[in-house]
Amino acid sequence: MRPSAATPTVLIADDQMDVCEALRLLLKAEGYRCQVVHSPQSALQALADQEFDLALLDLNYARDTTSGSEGLQLLAQVKQLDSTLPVVVMTAWSSVDLALAAMRQGAGDFIQKPWENERLLAIVRNQVELHRALRKERRLEAENQLLRGDRSGRMIAESPAMRPVLDLIERVGPSDVNVLLTGENGTGKGVVARALHAASGRRTRPLVSVNMGGFPEGLFESELFGHVKGAFTDAKSDRQGRFELADGGTLFLDEIANVSLNQQTRLLRVLETGEYERVGSSRSRRADVRLISATNADVRVEVAAGRFRQDLLFRLNTVEIHLPPLRERKGDIPLLAHHFLEDRLRKYRKELGGFEPPALEQLQAYPWPGNVRELEHVIERAALMARGNSIAVEDLGIRARPDSAPTLDDMSLEEVEIHLIRRTLARCEGNAQRAAEALGLSRSAFYRRLEKYRL
Repeated sequence: MRPSAATPTVLIADDQMDVCEALRLLLKAEGYRCQVVHSPQSALQALADQEFDLALLDLNYARDTTSGSEGLQLLAQVKQLDSTLPVVVMTAWSSVDLALAAMRQGAGDFIQKPWENERLLAIVRNQVELHRALRKERRLEAENQLLRGDRSGRMIAESPAMRPVLDLIERVGPSDVNVLLTGENGTGKGVVARALHAASGRRTRPLVSVNMGGFPEGLFESELFGHVKGAFTDAKSDRQGRFELADGGTLFLDEIANVSLNQQTRLLRVLETGEYERVGSSRSRRADVRLISATNADVRVEVAAGRFRQDLLFRLNTVEIHLPPLRERKGDIPLLAHHFLEDRLRKYRKELGGFEPPALEQLQAYPWPGNVRELEHVIERAALMARGNSIAVEDLGIRARPDSAPTLDDMSLEEVEIHLIRRTLARCEGNAQRAAEALGLSRSAFYRRLEKYRL
C-alpha cells in the first residue's frame, strides 16, 4: 500500500501501548497517518512493507530497559534499510551521551518522555517537511540529469505522408493509452514521443526516456526500478529507477525490440501488476506512468521468430503510429533544413543567408538513409563549414546518387565506421541487435557508436 502524497505517514515503535496510543491520537489530530508497532522486528517489517515520512522509535524495549542499546541497534538497521528516512528517537532514560550516540547513527532529533506536545509536534513537522524537500530535490536532480540537453522539439511536418501521424497524435495524445512508435532509425520517434507527452494531461510531469537496447543484462533492473544501498558492489547509495522518476508522467522506452527475453519477462510483470521492487529491497512500490515505446524493427516478425513476447506486445501497442522515412516525405526536407539551420546558427552565433538553390536541390535529391537524424547532422556540419554568406553545395558534404559515393581511400577512419554501421543496419533491416552481432560488437558498444555519430 502506498499512502497518498498529501498525508504524511509516521511509524511509531514503542513497547508501551499507552505511549503508542497517546502519540497516535496526538498526531492524528494534526493530520498524520500513523502505524503502531511494539517491537524492533515489527518496525523493520513495517518499513519493508511500505513507505513512511518519519519514524518515531523508542530506544528501550523489553530486552533492555535502560541502556538504549536495543534502540540504537534498531536505528542502525532502519538507516541501513532506508538511509533517507528521518528518525526521531524517544526514551524515558535521557542522557546527553545517549542522545549524541543516536544522532551519530543518523537520528534527526531526540525526545525525552514525558514529552511536551508542542515540542514533539514541532520536531515531527520539521523532520517531515525536511524529508519531503530533500526527496523532491533528489528527484528533480535525477530528472534533470536524464532530461538535460533533451530538446522539446516541435513537429515539423506538412507532407501528405505525415498527415496520418499528425492525426493520430492529435487523437491519442490527450489520452493515457500506451503507444508503440515504429519506423526506421532517425525518423523522429523521440520527437513524436515528446509531442504525445506535450498533448497529454501529464505535460507538467516528467517525460523520462530510456534506451532499452543499451543496458547490460546485470543493470537492467537497477536502471528501470532502482536499487538500495548495498544491493551490489557499486551501489553506494539508494537510487531511483526510471519508473519511479516518471511517476505521474510518461516513460519513453526506446529500442524496445532489443530487450532480451529475460528482461521482457521482468518488464511484463511490472506492466501487468503496476508494482516493482528496487534491487535489494522487498518493498513493493507503484508507479503511475504512461508508456510510449519505439522500435525500428518489425516487431511482429520478432514475435513470430520467438524473439519478442506477444503478450508484452499487446501491452505496449494499444495504438501504433508508423513514421515514414524521410525519402517518402520530400516536401518536409526544406522545412526541416531551415529549422535545423536556424537552431545551429543560434547555437554557434553565426549569420548565414540560408541555402543556395542548388544546395536545396541536392538536399531533396539525396536518399537520406539516416532519415531526419542524418539531415540534422548534415545541416549542423554545413553551418560550421560554410565560408560564404549562405550554404552552398560543397558545404553539405553529400552526394545525391549512391553511385557517386566516395571510395574508402577518400574517407577518414570515422567516415568508414559510419559507412559500415549504416550499411550493416540497412542489411539487417534496422535491427540494431543483429547489426551489432554482424559487426562483432556488444550491444552496448554498438549503441555507444550510434550515439557518438548521432546515427
